Amino acid sequence: MSVDNFNSGRRFRLVLREVGSTREMGGDEMSLAVGIVDQIFMNALETSSSDIHLQPERDQLRIRYRQDGVLNDAGSLPPEQAINVITRLKLAAGMRIDEQRETQDGRIDMEFMGRRLSARASCVPSLNGEKFVMRLLDPGAMKVDMTKLGMPEEILKKWQRAVKMPYGLILVTGPTGSGKTSTLYASLLTLDSRLKNITTVEDPIEYEFERNIAQVQVTERLPFARVLRSFLRQDPDVIMVGEMRDPESLAIGIQAGLTGHLVLSTLHTNTAVESVGRMQDMEAEPYLIAGVLVAILAQRLVRLNCPKCREAYTPTAEEIEMLGISKAELASAKFHQGKGCPECRNTGFKGRIGVFELLVATPEIRSLIHRGASQEEITRKAREEGFRTMLEDGRAKVLAGWTTPDEVLRAVFTQAMEARG
Repeated sequence: MSVDNFNSGRRFRLVLREVGSTREMGGDEMSLAVGIVDQIFMNALETSSSDIHLQPERDQLRIRYRQDGVLNDAGSLPPEQAINVITRLKLAAGMRIDEQRETQDGRIDMEFMGRRLSARASCVPSLNGEKFVMRLLDPGAMKVDMTKLGMPEEILKKWQRAVKMPYGLILVTGPTGSGKTSTLYASLLTLDSRLKNITTVEDPIEYEFERNIAQVQVTERLPFARVLRSFLRQDPDVIMVGEMRDPESLAIGIQAGLTGHLVLSTLHTNTAVESVGRMQDMEAEPYLIAGVLVAILAQRLVRLNCPKCREAYTPTAEEIEMLGISKAELASAKFHQGKGCPECRNTGFKGRIGVFELLVATPEIRSLIHRGASQEEITRKAREEGFRTMLEDGRAKVLAGWTTPDEVLRAVFTQAMEARG
């Protein structure tokens, strides 16, 4: 494995980053562990995997790749090889190889086919050994065109107007793995960083901007709140906060938005309207939220039907009911699903797209938030102003044949149950 890689134009190599420079990570070219590690990374990158999981079991180390949001088995290693593989990965990530009883985090830099990539690494001791998980980070993925995220045209126009506001608070909400960071990065790239002072505070820094944007990694000594306070003394125009995790960071973010800065951040909530209540739970006063809020975008990711093997199909009565598809919509719908082919690894899906809902802080919405209105009241007023839920956006994508009802229902299950109820 190693010989093939090292004699084929150096398709893949691990890189150690040092202050001001980088150098190739050493290792015996004939070492089996070196070859296995290289092959694990190359297979993941060639199949567009987002994560690599090395799961220790009683008699093997299981290898799994997350592809289009779903974990797939990719083989296993015997215990005698697993130890050396984990050791090499820990060295590459800057972890201590003699520490096997504490959790460790790190970052692995690499080059593949002339591209510079990295991985966020996490090592956790478990019953059968150390579990090692890596999130692959491709700088090319950061340069996402806003128009390719899957936003409906109406939402896209409103969102583009929101991120061009001179000050205020903009939030993207959703669970882990719903594409929030990609949306924020794509939004920052629409701003002119030559004319604006743009700074980010992240944990971790997933992608590096090429120029004009300062990025700060959160650490124990540099928590979100402390970095945010420092940013406010550096004449910022735009501040991106990886996540509003606690009342203190939210309070500072709100104050920054109220004093002439544009703040973009994320929250872990199910829907856009729920985010208002979550901020209140984090001790933010309703009048401050109303005064600073610009927009809240909630999103999920659904898998796209494989373009090579998709075929027409008839959905079940339950799927039609759960999605709330009317008879008129049913008459003109184009339901499709992938039957599975080598192109999509026989899954029927290839690639993902977002489903979205956008709550814009109009004067009427601000007034409701200011007086502490319920989520139902805010939702009712937003609907009068054109608000549409993620379930409705997902339904439109199903009717167009982009994805399946099951994918949308899985992504927005809570909304589907509430609609059915």
